[in-house]
Amino acid sequence: MIIVKVMGGLGNQLQQYAVYRRFAALGTPACLDLSWFEEKEQEKQLQARELELNYFVGLPYETCSREEKERLIGREHSLKDRALRRVFPNRYAWFREDGRMYLPEIYGLRDAYLEGYWACEKYYADILEDLRRLIVFPEPADARNRELAARLREEPSVSMHIRRGDYLNEANAGLFGGICTDEYYETAVQYCRERVPGAHFYLFSDDPEYAKENYRGREFTVVDHNTGKNSFFDMYLMSRCRHNICANSTFSFWGARLNANRDKLMLRPLKHRNNQRYDRELMEELWKGWVLL
Repeated sequence: MIIVKVMGGLGNQLQQYAVYRRFAALGTPACLDLSWFEEKEQEKQLQARELELNYFVGLPYETCSREEKERLIGREHSLKDRALRRVFPNRYAWFREDGRMYLPEIYGLRDAYLEGYWACEKYYADILEDLRRLIVFPEPADARNRELAARLREEPSVSMHIRRGDYLNEANAGLFGGICTDEYYETAVQYCRERVPGAHFYLFSDDPEYAKENYRGREFTVVDHNTGKNSFFDMYLMSRCRHNICANSTFSFWGARLNANRDKLMLRPLKHRNNQRYDRELMEELWKGWVLL
């Protein structure tokens, strides 16, 4: 059995879910470990998270039992099992994502506990159509979201995600900062202007005041009414746009992936994190259909 650990924010949860669904498509028994979202585990985290997979309508998945998890990795909090893992690392089927962009060998595993974020498009590119069918957003309660969603499909709309917030703090700036610069967005906007007649840019950001100050004019609209738990609906609205400009953020990657427009432009920065080496030729192979800037 394959057990996929679910952790992190909505974008990461969707990637872990997508890897789980890929195993299912291969006919490999698989399930999810949701224990990271238990209260005792959340107390250890710098930022508390909810299991946002449950926000979707009837999203199908199976979860593992404690016994199934312990069979693969032992008891996580047991001093004995931690000591055994150090002495006999191959005794346990605990497969952790390393610094490589893509680890194709995971799909050859038959009995393993997978821990990672699995951001690369290649992991689940061939089942994205199925994922779009399974991942169903609920009907928004806010009329503004319903009205805007309808309009986005009719207009030459382009979502534009600007993530600041936690990317600016000391803990994250070195890892994620300096990638989606003003130059990146200027290049992305111009790329879309040249290919999408009458393009209108809808800005989604955790710093809407910054977006309003820096992107003025009739071609820009800042969407700022979804806050707190309702931020979930920003991904919904991104997916309703005809084209997508992403930040180095899995949240906007999934806004683009869930966009069902077959003629869409999906733009993202070449780099996601500053601690990885990036080869453009390899990235273009792993992220087919994306424009890498």
